[in-house]
Amino acid sequence: MRSTRALRAVVAAGLALLLTCGLWPPAARAQGRLKVLATVAPIADLVRNVADSRVDLIQLIPDGVDSHTFEPRPSDVRFIAEADLFVLNGLNLELPTQRLINANAKPGAQVLLLADNTITRAEWVFDRSFPESRGNPNPHLWLNVAYARHYVELIRDKLVEMDPANAAAYQANAEQYMARLDQLDQAIFAAVQTIPPNNRRLLTYHDSWPYFARRYGFEIIGAIQPSDFSEPRARDVAAIIDQVRRSGVPAIFGSEVFPSRVLEAIGRETGVRYIDTLRDDDLPGPPGAPEHTYIGMMLNNMTTMVSALGGDASVFSTIDPRNLAS
Repeated sequence: MRSTRALRAVVAAGLALLLTCGLWPPAARAQGRLKVLATVAPIADLVRNVADSRVDLIQLIPDGVDSHTFEPRPSDVRFIAEADLFVLNGLNLELPTQRLINANAKPGAQVLLLADNTITRAEWVFDRSFPESRGNPNPHLWLNVAYARHYVELIRDKLVEMDPANAAAYQANAEQYMARLDQLDQAIFAAVQTIPPNNRRLLTYHDSWPYFARRYGFEIIGAIQPSDFSEPRARDVAAIIDQVRRSGVPAIFGSEVFPSRVLEAIGRETGVRYIDTLRDDDLPGPPGAPEHTYIGMMLNNMTTMVSALGGDASVFSTIDPRNLAS
């Protein structure tokens, strides 16, 4: 069952969505502004930084809601039917949403699948939560900042194509934002080098981190959540306990949104610190807060992870988490 903290986050996110997005503004329709629908919070935030206030943006999947199992509500059809552009992660992350788009999008509406246009099939990752036998690769590319940067390029190019009158603004915003992402990317590399090599291993609740690990030099030693998103079997937990003991890692990591009693038990059994505040698509702080951004989420994750694994996270204190328009 989801914790009270997670439920509060979902309610707050839903209220914020209604307050900040609402219906497509009639005045904006008259002005011919692009209506853009994005799915998860990090992707919506990337769009926000490139587009600024020049498009009408709706985030379909509220913060704190599992993007893998999210089913659009009937009321969401009205947003889908009017949108000009759909910005999705892709790699089958948002299949129910894609089906609804296919059935209800207006003629001429475009779909931008970011991950599908960022890596090749040969670069796909399959793992415990996303086994190759099921055919759906791990979709969490945005936790690799270099891939998030490429997402920004794709978003910029699509907005320029569909709204050439604002091309110069989209290009300038993207250039400025990608410079911030480059700073974040280099800071992660620098901070990881301060972690003892034997500690650069990750055991997490959900298999969100393989593309991150591949870029920054971590080894994924396991994830708790099976491919059907159920609780793991007792024998699997026992095997993970043995693996944690052999690895010697000082910390294991859970999710801010989905607390895991299994990871708590593994931490107690092994004497390893359990931290349950990592986020993969849930932005920190309330909407409108300086840290409620993609960069803020990554800074939160990296400060937590690097410190817990014995490294120096001070390099992250120099990075501004705010969006460009803040």
